Amino acid sequence: MNKFVYKLFQRVNYSNSGRRSFCLTSARHVEETKDVAEAPTVLVEKDSHITLIGLNREQKRNSIDAATAQKLGEAISQFEADDSSPVGVLYGIGGSFCAGYDLEELEAEADRGSLNFLLRHEGSVGPTRRHPRKPIVCGISGFCVASGLELALLCDLRVMEDTAVLGFFNRRLGVPISDGGTVRLAAAVGYSNAVDIIETGRRVYAREALRIGLVNRIVATGTALGQAVNLAFSIAKFPMGSLMHDRNAVLENANAYNRPGFYAGTYNEVMNVTSEMVTDMQDGVRRFKSSEEKGPKTDSWHIKEKSIPDWEKAEIELEKQFKNT
Repeated sequence: MNKFVYKLFQRVNYSNSGRRSFCLTSARHVEETKDVAEAPTVLVEKDSHITLIGLNREQKRNSIDAATAQKLGEAISQFEADDSSPVGVLYGIGGSFCAGYDLEELEAEADRGSLNFLLRHEGSVGPTRRHPRKPIVCGISGFCVASGLELALLCDLRVMEDTAVLGFFNRRLGVPISDGGTVRLAAAVGYSNAVDIIETGRRVYAREALRIGLVNRIVATGTALGQAVNLAFSIAKFPMGSLMHDRNAVLENANAYNRPGFYAGTYNEVMNVTSEMVTDMQDGVRRFKSSEEKGPKTDSWHIKEKSIPDWEKAEIELEKQFKNT
């Protein structure tokens, strides 16, 4: 990391009650000597004893290829082995959390008739086929779709910006869910809601996501990371021995999350993939690329701008001034 400068612009305020208010509105990776294309695809930093893990493929909406999946797995494993850090935060840099599996790599796999990306031991986009050994809070901004939603479901808690979008958009490409999404989604929102989201491949917006239990907090646009860090600090202040005991008991006692049930569920996701799905993936990728070249028929990849009240404009202006100092 000595060749790179990773700047976190943050403001820490203390209210009259003494409660710590943490606002982290922008995270930027600046390379000193090389092209930005060579920047690390996964950034790891610590704020005090909270580990921040950032997906850093902004030009691809933080979609994940094989190399990034491996680095993400290593980053989470290092966090789990760090005795000084009880809680982590997973987030995306550049306006979106994660758009799923990298389309170019998916196309190459489909053209070869290969499903190797589904057969990686820990998961195709990270260590999704096991439970993290420590709590992780997910900060969701922009698009959190396809395998990106499965990454978010890996986390204990999810903080979602009010203009962010969730959904299994891989439905339209013929790509199966393969990173624990069928198990974790049903456990989080119930069978009926899970089947609706999975079969339709539709968008899920913040208010619905909160109502059905898919996310835990809704926050203003641009504040997901800061609020996720706040939440991580609020968890880390407690004695961790009993907290981890209770957390692990929930994982063991919840039918969908206990080890035999969870591993059987994730195994079924992968092993029931058929050769017909490979053909569907090939056709789906071609259709998607064709629609991108012609121009999308809908606004499915665009987030509509939200009107901002005057007080929030003033807050944004203060953040800009702070960033330039």
